[in-house]
Amino acid sequence: MGNKRILVAALNWGLGHATRCVPIINELIDFGYEPVIASDGPALELLKMEFPQLLHRQLPSYNIEYAEKASGLKWKLLQNSPHILRTIQKENRITEELVDELELSGIISDNRWGVRSQKLKKNVFITHQLKVLSGSTSFLSTYIQRKYIAKFQQCWVPDVKGENNLSGILGHPLKLPGNVKYIGRLSRLKKVNSGIIYDYLVLLSGPEPQRSILESILLKQFENTERRTLFVRGVIHDETIEHSNPFLKVKNYLFGKELEEALNGSRYIISRSGYTTLMDLACLHKKAFFIPTPGQPEQEYLAERMERLGMAAYSKQDDFSTEKLEKIEDYRGLSDLGDDPLIGSFLTFFEGE
Repeated sequence: MGNKRILVAALNWGLGHATRCVPIINELIDFGYEPVIASDGPALELLKMEFPQLLHRQLPSYNIEYAEKASGLKWKLLQNSPHILRTIQKENRITEELVDELELSGIISDNRWGVRSQKLKKNVFITHQLKVLSGSTSFLSTYIQRKYIAKFQQCWVPDVKGENNLSGILGHPLKLPGNVKYIGRLSRLKKVNSGIIYDYLVLLSGPEPQRSILESILLKQFENTERRTLFVRGVIHDETIEHSNPFLKVKNYLFGKELEEALNGSRYIISRSGYTTLMDLACLHKKAFFIPTPGQPEQEYLAERMERLGMAAYSKQDDFSTEKLEKIEDYRGLSDLGDDPLIGSFLTFFEGE
């Protein structure tokens, strides 16, 4: 077979889990491994577009959707629990088959609980949520997460140790699982000193229907804008949105160098406060305005924390207006917050038998 094959599987819940796997896949290639990508839906499509030369495999879908009202999210997830459990069992059976079919040497699973193998001693779980916020049920959601983390030999947290970190209590609880390794922030983007092309870049992402709800709100707010604005919708299909404003440019998606150039060439970023987005903007040292997904405590916590640290302003989705963007300049913007360890140093885990 030649190079050792490592299965890299990303959760299809928005595109953040897939995009933060990109630098890991690149490192695996640089270190002589042969990554095999696995996911479903838009996340798999993104990884196939980034790495058309790699083997890929389809995994069963969790079909995670948000409720239209924030108050309904917890109930919707509870309703979907039987399906989620069946999906975990199914993806675990598929993974065990892939170990034999592809002669895998190791597994890296970004938040897919069932992508691990009892036949291997090289199973890695990636998460920034060692503490899972879910309101009054945070204890239970954290307990479930920890039970699954314990089934993997290592748990990689994409952040740095110490107080000067990006994830706060999510990735730095008082009590750590014994298999945790802090691998530094993950981003496929690099800061480039380029001229400003856009005043605002609106970066949409996340599960439906909340992605579309925010898109509608923002398109209405920006329909008559005279500021150079780029909308990146975060959808991987050919459907287009028609408008007549010459200052407003709409793209369904951007990948690789195109996205990197657009972000570097934008003065301000408007986006959800998902953790992968925070990692990307920190690497690019960008000023941002966050609109957390309603009913998602993790994003609400991260947005509030960025404001509290003086790094970025935020607004609740229903309260957003373009007038609030004037607050962006009152904050210093995101930054690297120190030196990250080298990802490659953690890949030695896959050496030997």
